[in-house]
Amino acid sequence: MNLNAAARELSLKFVYCGPPLSGKTTNVKGLHHALAPGHRGRLMSLDTADDRTLFFDMLPVALTVPSPSHAPFSLRVRLFSVPGQLVHATTRKVVLQGADGVVFVADSRLEETQANAQSFAELRQHLAELGPAGRGLPIVMQFNKRDLSEIREDDELELLARDSQEPVFRAVAIRGEGVRETFLSLLALVWARLDRRGQLSEPFGLDAPGAVNAVTRALGWSIDIDACAAASVAHSFGLANGVEP
Repeated sequence: MNLNAAARELSLKFVYCGPPLSGKTTNVKGLHHALAPGHRGRLMSLDTADDRTLFFDMLPVALTVPSPSHAPFSLRVRLFSVPGQLVHATTRKVVLQGADGVVFVADSRLEETQANAQSFAELRQHLAELGPAGRGLPIVMQFNKRDLSEIREDDELELLARDSQEPVFRAVAIRGEGVRETFLSLLALVWARLDRRGQLSEPFGLDAPGAVNAVTRALGWSIDIDACAAASVAHSFGLANGVEP
């Protein structure tokens, strides 16, 4: 997080992690498609010959956000997706440095259950190795590819969501379904975490729900914080739970 209160500027970094081909890049591309040209920078991708991310994808998002009690402020979010292959573990750890929040994109197919678990365990390990910077970092889980056959059942995801500290979302990222809700829910968690440190309410006059609603209005999206909560598997994403200060 980079906050310039005098200039009324806030910069955040979100990283999309997960096993190979789970849909991390598809999420970032979906957001690129959903954003008006004035709010998005150039989507930078470095792919291998088989169309897998080699180093990372990066999409800069920039907008002016209104506040009911303060002057508008500038919000910039850099979205990164990282390769899921085992050989790129070092890359993932490097890109996670300085992150304010993480989206873990899981593959809903039954055959990918072990790959999901291994990738999530590695993510936890990388965050632990980052020390205080990685402790309590907000994470949102997304189970992508819900349009395919032989996937983990909804009942199983509901059990996982009830037992998990992380909010869980369903998605068909290739169609843009669940992409915006996942992004906005992470923004809410990150904002709430930073706000508990006393860093955002005073300069911007917005709590986490207010910030998300203000951002969606600025983007022209017909979605709000309540819609994000309703879209989650557990129908909430616990702004007061599961994220350490």
